[in-house]
Amino acid sequence: MTVLIDPPRWPAHGTEFSHLVSDADLTELHAAARRLGLSERAFDGDHYDVPARLHDRAVALGAVPVEGSELTRRLIASGLRIRAVDRPRRVALVLRHRWSVLMPGQRRLGEDLLGRWSEPHRHYHDVRHLLACLNALGALEYGGEDFGPRPRAVWLAAWFHDVVYRGVAGQDEERSAELAEQTLTTAGVDADETAEVARLVRLTAGHAPADDDPAGRVLCDADLAVLGRDEAGYRTYLTDVRADYVHLTDDAFATGRRAVVEQLLALDPLFRTRTGAERWNEAARGNLTAELAR
Repeated sequence: MTVLIDPPRWPAHGTEFSHLVSDADLTELHAAARRLGLSERAFDGDHYDVPARLHDRAVALGAVPVEGSELTRRLIASGLRIRAVDRPRRVALVLRHRWSVLMPGQRRLGEDLLGRWSEPHRHYHDVRHLLACLNALGALEYGGEDFGPRPRAVWLAAWFHDVVYRGVAGQDEERSAELAEQTLTTAGVDADETAEVARLVRLTAGHAPADDDPAGRVLCDADLAVLGRDEAGYRTYLTDVRADYVHLTDDAFATGRRAVVEQLLALDPLFRTRTGAERWNEAARGNLTAELAR
């Protein structure tokens, strides 16, 4: 594994910037950035922006200087590169539009939610995950899946399902549901719809909706759609999840992650909708089985 840095040739904010990347592991990249004293706000999904004054110090600390073309080639080869349209800053623009359509006149609440989803300690559970869930819901809707009697509640539940994130399973979902109950009531959402949103958010703690719960089925399938990515996408997902738990030792993380994977593989079916099963089940079970074997 190697941390790479290109020459400072990217102008912004009165100086020029380099890109600091890893050719294999974001955990290694975050560690290098901490040694260099970079703010977490300098991270842009697959690289850190490094001001020109810190370029030589980064090299002294072990970053390998390369030309921009070489850095890009090795970042792409690593599978860690994020397309421009998937970057958190771009994603936020898309999400603002989605929120304005879903909840007209509630800009302040939308900004509060986006601020929470953009907290610097998040690596997987961030705005990209939120948009991926919304896109997965769109695929399920296009496939003709039933969203239950209150379809807007499903979309709102996606916005709230990980809005409070501290890496504590069960507790995060409960705190997120409580926030939905508080803020949606203030926003004028009626009591029944608010209660449905909170119920759905709590359901994502175990991803085991009842057979007669169409809203729960589509939300859980959308949340788990990430498991059905291709090999490179799944590798990026795993790297991001590990970064979310960077405070854990490798052994502690491996123990916890094994329990999660075993729980997911035990779900039968893993995806509860016809569309979800057709789109994601085969790849998801292959990815989980391979991960468990490793």
